[in-house]
Amino acid sequence: MTRIPTLLSLTLLTGCMANHAVKQDDSAWAPVEPLTPPPQATASGSIFQAGSGLVLYADQRARQVGDTVTVNLVERTDATKSSSTSSGKETSLSLPTGTFLGRPLDFSTSLSGSQDFEGKGASSQSNRLSGSITVTVHEVLPNGNLRVRGEKWMTLNQGEEFIRVAGMIRPRDIGPDNSVPSFRLADARITYSGKGTLADANQIGWLGRLFQIISPL
Repeated sequence: MTRIPTLLSLTLLTGCMANHAVKQDDSAWAPVEPLTPPPQATASGSIFQAGSGLVLYADQRARQVGDTVTVNLVERTDATKSSSTSSGKETSLSLPTGTFLGRPLDFSTSLSGSQDFEGKGASSQSNRLSGSITVTVHEVLPNGNLRVRGEKWMTLNQGEEFIRVAGMIRPRDIGPDNSVPSFRLADARITYSGKGTLADANQIGWLGRLFQIISPL
């Protein structure tokens, strides 16, 4: 009985931490500024002006720190698992009639037993996530690959929803419209969740979590 108050306190603390673990304006997900400032325009001639040139042959794909790229979320996973186990065992024992000092003894005995076990289990899961989010390049690796990260927060009537994406992309995988599908992200970290009334309705209450902790089953 002395453990119940302690378990109750831990359950309440865990519930509070779960509801407030994700916050907006997290510095770890803040956009990254370019490393070098743009060159200053200086008057160097009557026709040509340094710093005001127009790039005619380069596209607008992300290639340096601070650039943005759009990630198209096209995630879908399907998993199915099934198992079946069966076992059986039979045992029999018999003792014939014997003799003692030349006299027959009637103690014939037979024993038999059997044991059977059979179990089956199956599970399936399907997830799908679609949409788009624009992230920022925060590191350019020596081989030219780009590390990107970013988040999107949406405030709805009954709460907030957010998407966080982080990973590494190859410049060659970026399309002409400066976008890349999410399955092209290496070491991808994609998080989609929410906070508020609707999110709380899909979570078990603190009392239910308490019984899950102390339940022996």
